[in-house]
Amino acid sequence: MDRKELHVMEHLEELRGRMIKTLLAFIVFFILSFIYVEHIYQWLIRDLDQKLAVLGPSDILWVYMMIAAVCSLAGVIPVAAYQIWRYIAPALNREERRVTLGFIPFLFLLFIIGVAFGYFVLFPTVLGFLTSLSQGQFETLFTAERYFRFMLNLTLPFGLLFEMPLVVIFLTKLGILNPLRLAKARKISYFVLIVISILVTPPDFMSDILVTVPLLILYELSVTLSKIVYRKRLLNEGLSVT
Repeated sequence: MDRKELHVMEHLEELRGRMIKTLLAFIVFFILSFIYVEHIYQWLIRDLDQKLAVLGPSDILWVYMMIAAVCSLAGVIPVAAYQIWRYIAPALNREERRVTLGFIPFLFLLFIIGVAFGYFVLFPTVLGFLTSLSQGQFETLFTAERYFRFMLNLTLPFGLLFEMPLVVIFLTKLGILNPLRLAKARKISYFVLIVISILVTPPDFMSDILVTVPLLILYELSVTLSKIVYRKRLLNEGLSVT
């Protein structure tokens, strides 16, 4: 019993060390991002034809910290993934360690692609549609806090949701998921993705469609990739593929 408790304590201590390293990496990225946050801010509002308003001095700090935090999150993803890999690596064989390590760069890449899709495609489309509704009827005035909160709601979720194909491939390689389970769960998955799209977008039909369609395409892409990985896994194990 003492040996078992000691083993558990060692694992918890190692996990604590990995979490501290990840947190330190986040702080470093945050400091670096905050140094250049004004340049990032100017780049983000480069296409806006009006200045953003603030309702108080604290709003400026909040906006800068929010921008720096998002940049830090993007930078810390590969660090966090590597620390998780180092933590679980002793339980994996040589081939599993090689394969799982190869997933780390793609985690970062898919997050950036998802954020880029939200920022360059979805955000300007939805913003243009909503502002067109007020032309000739209302005077539009954007506060910095509301503007960037709106931007994050349309971009950041896609950075996480675009990880879906990679997560599915990873779980399929481990044998936790397979294309049959994903196909059976299609209706439930569609419902969940539609709910997510409604929650992360403004309350208008066009925004919901613009978000829902890419999410459903991502799910079908995940199912297709799962089939490919599952078929290779069965062939490697010498089993017949139906």
